[in-house]
Amino acid sequence: MIRSSKERLLWAQFDALQLGSGWDEEDIEKPQILVEDVFGDSHPGSVHLNQVSEQVAYGIYEKGGKPGHFHVTDICDGCAQGHDGMNLILASREVICDMVEMHAGYVPWDGMVLSSSCDKSIPAHLKAMARVNIPAVFVPGGSMRPGPNQTTSLVAGDISLRQKRKDAITPAEIRNYKRTGCPSVGACTFMGTASTMQCMAEALGLALPGSALVPATMSELQFFARRAGRTIMELVRRNIRPIDILTPQAFRNAIIVHSAIGGSTNGLIHLPAIAKELGMELDPELFNEINPKIPHIGNINPSGKHLTESFWFAGGIPRVQRMLADYLDLDVMTVTGKTLGENLEELEKNSFFETGEGYLHNYGLQVEDVITPLETTEEMGSIAVLKGNLAPEGAVVKYSACEKSMRSHKGRAVVFDCEEDAHAAVVNNEINPGEILVIRYEGPRGSGMPEMLMTTEAIVCDHRLNGHVSLITDGRFSGATRGAAIGHVSPEAAVGGPIAYVKTGDILAYDVEKRTINIVGIAGEECTAEAVETVMAQRRNEMVLKKRAYKGVLKRYTEMADSAMKGAGY
Repeated sequence: MIRSSKERLLWAQFDALQLGSGWDEEDIEKPQILVEDVFGDSHPGSVHLNQVSEQVAYGIYEKGGKPGHFHVTDICDGCAQGHDGMNLILASREVICDMVEMHAGYVPWDGMVLSSSCDKSIPAHLKAMARVNIPAVFVPGGSMRPGPNQTTSLVAGDISLRQKRKDAITPAEIRNYKRTGCPSVGACTFMGTASTMQCMAEALGLALPGSALVPATMSELQFFARRAGRTIMELVRRNIRPIDILTPQAFRNAIIVHSAIGGSTNGLIHLPAIAKELGMELDPELFNEINPKIPHIGNINPSGKHLTESFWFAGGIPRVQRMLADYLDLDVMTVTGKTLGENLEELEKNSFFETGEGYLHNYGLQVEDVITPLETTEEMGSIAVLKGNLAPEGAVVKYSACEKSMRSHKGRAVVFDCEEDAHAAVVNNEINPGEILVIRYEGPRGSGMPEMLMTTEAIVCDHRLNGHVSLITDGRFSGATRGAAIGHVSPEAAVGGPIAYVKTGDILAYDVEKRTINIVGIAGEECTAEAVETVMAQRRNEMVLKKRAYKGVLKRYTEMADSAMKGAGY
């Protein structure tokens, strides 16, 4: 019996409305599957997802179900860089999740398949799967093709900086980048947040084995989508739900994979937000516990050399899981209805790894070029949570994308109350080597927690500053961020965290190895922690917190959002 049988007897119009939408009388007796994607013209990661959902539907039909198609288009960080549109990006995660909940709740579906490719839509879908808790499968939208000379869309950092500096670039260079920066559909081909969250969906067991980061222009993406349609019908039959998959062991497995591949710092926002939907809390210290123990084996941009297409050819997440088998719980349930260990055995039998290696050889690469063997790994982990009197609840740094010389730094603070002013200071050569930029009032309650990619890229693309300047913020970063960039400082400025009371000229210090971040001096003079606290207490009495006026979605988000260290949801 389908889940909606009881509700259909309450009101005859229910069936009439579905028949009026193209269903027939046999369809309304079949298991009904919500097929939802973020298809739209918003960016390359979404524009092809209608084709993915069509293949999902074929798989559902094959196994005797009836799909219903729904769409909530996502929005793109890349198009929002440098203007107020960026403030809406993280809030969109909550809106998309809420819309999926609405679509999944207004009638009783038997199961659902969700598909997305990018930064906020993937965690939105994973949150919704946990919240709605009916049988569900996630289908990643895959990876974009590489740009010329194995470049990524993040060439934009250098292009944009030189555009703002007189006579530093030619129109031909700008045009060439625009035509080649995003050469196909799919997520940007570096281990940014989009790619990270595709990997996290698979590592959590919510996506089919091997489906994360499949090249979006290959037929393999369609095969995975068709299989997802078949798979959801089996999950419905067995009533395997997200709550059966998203166990504490599954989250631990995901964090292990995250540390091994050099995942985005935004993973520390999204994974706790997904766990919260199940009434679970992911302590940020779990990342500090796990990262020092896990070999960083992903030689993937921005923490390494190669692109996500090559990573998938090298075996992707299954290769990483197989290599890290001794660290992982292989008995966790997945959407295949089998355990992680069983999935890896099946991929081995089906020549998944050998096929990918053949594609990799087209580039003259070997697996070990892209995924470093454990015995030759030089670094452990990739992410650290720092704490101290500047960030009592914590702050996050992706040290795998930071030069070793900048993993500890003491310097003079240069403070800005918004990213735009900080970026302008970098562009106008107003920042000096050795200084530490502080950007505040950009946390979840301050402005919606925009990313600071435009400023971090301006720093690393400036030869005078790269490797000599750090950035500390209560905002967040792109997964593509490189350099000494520390974000998620909590409590944030808007709620009266210590970062709100730092002044230009104070001395800040952080140490990744020691996991510390502190105010160590006032007005250019180093002093004791007690002296710092005395001054900060005085400033708390004298300085007035800044408030920004918003309306609509952003007003609701900035009034309700959790701390970044708790997932920045509501």
